Formats: sequence, C-alpha cells, structure tokens
Amino acid sequence: MHLVFIALFLALLIGCQRDDGLPIDADEVTEPAYGDTIIQGSIGEPSTLIPALASDSASSDINGLVYSGLVRYDKNLEIEGELAESWEISDDGLTLTFHLRRGVTWHDGAPFTSADVMFTYELMVDPNTPTAYADRYLQVVAAEAPDPYTFRVHYAEPLASALISWGLAIHPRHLLEGQDVTRSPLARAPIGTGPFRFVQWVSGQRLILEANPDYFEGRPYVNRVIYRIIPDSATMFLELQAGNLDQMGLTPIQYARQTETATFQRRFNKFRYPASSYVYLGYNLRRPLFEDRRVRQALTYAINRQEIVDGVLLGLGQVAHGPYKPGTWPYNANVRQYPYDPQRALELLAEAGWRDTTGDGLLDKDGRTLSFTILTNQGNDQRIKAGEIIQRRLSEIGIDVRLRVIEWASFLKEFVTPGNFDAIIMGWTIPPDPDAFAVWHSSRTRPGELNFIGFENAEVDGLLERGRHTLDQDERKRYYHRFQEILAEEQPYTFLFVPDALPVVARRFRGIEPAPAGIGHNFIRWYVPEGEQRHQW
Repeated sequence: MHLVFIALFLALLIGCQRDDGLPIDADEVTEPAYGDTIIQGSIGEPSTLIPALASDSASSDINGLVYSGLVRYDKNLEIEGELAESWEISDDGLTLTFHLRRGVTWHDGAPFTSADVMFTYELMVDPNTPTAYADRYLQVVAAEAPDPYTFRVHYAEPLASALISWGLAIHPRHLLEGQDVTRSPLARAPIGTGPFRFVQWVSGQRLILEANPDYFEGRPYVNRVIYRIIPDSATMFLELQAGNLDQMGLTPIQYARQTETATFQRRFNKFRYPASSYVYLGYNLRRPLFEDRRVRQALTYAINRQEIVDGVLLGLGQVAHGPYKPGTWPYNANVRQYPYDPQRALELLAEAGWRDTTGDGLLDKDGRTLSFTILTNQGNDQRIKAGEIIQRRLSEIGIDVRLRVIEWASFLKEFVTPGNFDAIIMGWTIPPDPDAFAVWHSSRTRPGELNFIGFENAEVDGLLERGRHTLDQDERKRYYHRFQEILAEEQPYTFLFVPDALPVVARRFRGIEPAPAGIGHNFIRWYVPEGEQRHQW
C-alpha cells in the first residue's frame, strides 16, 4: 500500500492487545480462508481517487488499497519493496535505480512497466497538476526508464527522503496520458495495481472494493471492503453495535466507557496505541489579528490543553508541543512550554494593545472587539469538543470566539484550500521521516498547498532545506530541533494533543498482527474462518 505524505497512519505500538489480556489469536487456531466482507466506517467521503490530487485521509485510505508504490514501510517502519523488487543507491547518494517487478498488471489487465513510473514522475512535476506533493519530485534533475523494468532518478544533491518518496502511488499511463487529470473519470472509478479493485461509489453512502485475484503478493483473503460514509461518530458506533459495521475508530468515551460489556468484548477486539498524528488550532497568518506573535502566544497560554486531554480524550493521549511525536528521534522535548496561564495571556494581549476599555467584559483595540471564528469538520467529536473547551476558556479572558462545524468536503473545498478562515482545528499525520517542507516552507502557501495558514520564516525555510538534503541523522536532528524551537516561539499553531489510536475490529477477523506500524500493515492477510463468515460474494 502506497505512502501518502498527509495520510500515513503509522504508529508506535504500546500495549496493543485484546481486552481480555490475551494476544490476538492466542486462544484459538484456525486456518486462513478466502471469503467474507469487511464493512468499515468512515466519517469523511473521499475527495478524489487520483492520488496525486488527494490530500485528505478519506481519499488516502481508499487509494492505499487500490494503488501501489515502488516502496513502502513494513510493519517495523523499515522501507521495503512493493512494485520495486530491489534498488541501488549510488555512493554519493545522488542516483537511485529501481528494478521493477515483472508480470504486474493494472486492474484492467494492462501491463505495468517503467513507463508508468516515468509518467507518474512527469505528472507530479507538471505545473498544471494541482498537487500538494510536487516538491520532492522537483528535486530530481533527470529521470530515465532505460527498459520496461528499470527506473532511474538523479538528484543534484542528496535528499534524505528520496527513497521513501517513491512510495507514492504509481498512476496508469495508458489511462491518463494526454488527459486533463483533474477531469479524469479515474477520480471516481480508479484503476491501480493494488490488492483491491474499485467496484462502486455511491456519494454520501458507501464505496465498495473487491479483492484483486491477480495481485502480485497474492489475492487478499477478504473478498470485499465496504466503506460506509457515516459523518457522525455516535451514529457510527450504533451501527457497529447493531452488527452493521466491522471496523471503526472509537472515540475515547466509546473506548473507555461504552465497550466494557461482556457482550461487546465477545464480538469485538479493541486496540490502543499512540497515533502518529497531532491535532492543532491553526491561525490564518494573513489575517491582521494573528500577525502579532504575542496574540498567538497569548491564545496558547489561555487554552488548557491538559483539560482537553483529560476531558475530551479521557487521558487517552498527551499534550502536543510541536509537529513530531514524543519519543521519536526528531522530537525536541526542550522547546518553550506554554502551561495554562490566563493571567500571562492577558499580559501579552495588553502588550499587543488588547484591553477591555469599555467595561463590557470583552477585549478591544482601536474600537474593534477581539473576536474570531474557529472552523472544524463535522463528524470528529474530539475536534468539536476541543473547540468548545477552547471557546469557553478564551471567553473567560474576554475573547469572543465562535465555533462553526462544517461538512468535510465543503470544509476542504470552500474554506481550507482557498484560505477562507480565521482559525481551524485540524490534524496532521506524522510520517516516520521528519521532512516537513510541504507543510511549513514559505514556498508552499498557494491555494491547494499544505501551508495554508501562510507561515513564512526565512530561518525555518533554511532549516527545512538543509534538513532534507542531509543524510547524517545527528545533523538532521540539530536542524529539526531548531525548527521546533522557532515554531514554539512563533506559535503559528497552538499544538493541542497527540491522541491514541483506538481501532476496533469484529472478532471474527483473524490474522491481525499488532506492530509498530499499527494494525493495518498486513490487511491483505486478515481472514475469517469459513464457519464464521457472514457475507457471500
């Protein structure tokens, strides 16, 4: 399954076990069998099933099953081959040569060759392709496909993430060449080389995939995957309990308080591990209100983030202080901290000219009340509840905050992409490689790109550039530690929390193998014993 920068749901596993304390399958021996359907709940609907154009997790979840990359992360977060059987890296780190699998076919039967890889590279660097992921491919100075099963790229200087960057989904040349990719029917009916083939997409309801019998790693055991689009997590949980779903991500209250019955535990396995993601409150730095760093710092001081972890996550997570996960090598634990301190927040706001001069309980400046709107997406209770706590805490120091919850597709298209917001509560996935160029570099602030808050800092630009072009991990660590120090001072985001991942899967599914990459790394090997299968093909 291919790598997507925004949608890598990889995690370091801690205490991932069944509720009864037994490892998965420790109390039973069954034979793998083909058949059955897994029905998964999704709060969001995909935006597009052309991976180059997709930057949302709902799209990436589907694309990861339909398409393949040249390489991928294995269960231990080490790089392994996928469409590439092997590769060589030149001694100077400037040339990568991939040797591709033979006999791989696209879902329509066409052969996969190096021409598809070359086409994908050209698609990514084409200025007419509205992709958020071009920057690492623009580092390539020459690409060649000397024969149908060899692909080679040359770089002007080393790129630390060069190898894993070729985990991007390879696109079908024979279906997209010469076409306007933004108008391709593949956006709604994709054709890839991955373990599952597209069957149907009913907008607002479901998306269906079926096992690819010709998949080069062997046909998946599960016949079908159905994604049911259910924008509300409470409704989704009711569907799970009713037996209409087999898998979903639980909310903390569902995990801790609503799934402890013997009946539920007989039917489902729960898992818990720190997610490779964080949730943040991001400020639109193009808005005059947020141009003053003191205002942003004050807002962070005024928000009780531990209250959010305790009250919203029920302790199933931790306060975030930057864009990397605690315990990983790029993480800097010594950056400036912002404990809950409303008095310090008021002092900073006063320094910036915001005081209650009218006695109405609201801060004002030059005749204008300190007020703004926070946007977040429908269906994510954690973000909505965090927004409510933020709203309450800021109101206590005289800031008028409105919270607006918007359907996911509209949220992205009408607000995030064009930069039409004051502040947003969103989340980023944290990939194993710390290259954060696409999210934080000042060159990535155009509509549709990932630095949509408009953060610009010349020192950060230099650090990100040096960090990505340095192969020595200790040197990279120094660059990324300084990068985090600057973010901590500037507070373009109030980093809120790193949640725990809380997936639940029906117990009839066997072969689930908890690992540092989470539970989905071997999805094609999940199976249901013949006697327990519920759905015929």
